[in-house]
Amino acid sequence: MNFPSKLIEEAVEQFAKLPGIGRKTALRLALNLLQMDKEQVNRFGQAFIDLRNNIKYCSDCHNISDLDVCEICSNTSRDESMLCVVEDIRDVMAIENTHQFKGKYHVLGGIISPMDGIGPSDLNITSLEEKVHSGIVKEVIMALSTTMEGDTTNFYIFKKLKESNVKLSVIARGVSIGDELEYADEVTLGRSIVNRTPYENSIVQ
Repeated sequence: MNFPSKLIEEAVEQFAKLPGIGRKTALRLALNLLQMDKEQVNRFGQAFIDLRNNIKYCSDCHNISDLDVCEICSNTSRDESMLCVVEDIRDVMAIENTHQFKGKYHVLGGIISPMDGIGPSDLNITSLEEKVHSGIVKEVIMALSTTMEGDTTNFYIFKKLKESNVKLSVIARGVSIGDELEYADEVTLGRSIVNRTPYENSIVQ
């Protein structure tokens, strides 16, 4: 692709680094920015600079937040005895949109994936164990994607927590095997949370 301007070429290169953005789409986005007034473009760019420089991670659940403790963790009406374990913020948002879960979350920051070089030590699992051992948590709901990596992570967490005095459950398979939570519709995901089952029942004997 030949560019009439090095500035356009650089903008296209940066857009194309985003997942799902090809060079043709990147070019359309760059040209669209040229049609916006300078103030709009400045706000557009500043939003991402502020995001990268100022975003925080909740000291309790590890969710993305504007504050040291996120709004969910600081909400005293949430049931802290129920803890929903998810992969990242997208899953928190998906579950919150169902309005079916009133407990709190624990964000792992990923799932175990040896192919990608991600092991248990790369995830927020130690802090999950500490929460469970504190005695406040009565049920841990594992709401990870129903992929091989998600199931592997579920099993690892189960082995770590099975000796503790908490109920370990997993979302019902209303979410099809191989699906990621963020793509499940709200009704299906909500039912999967409500109809969760003991984790032991999900293990193939």
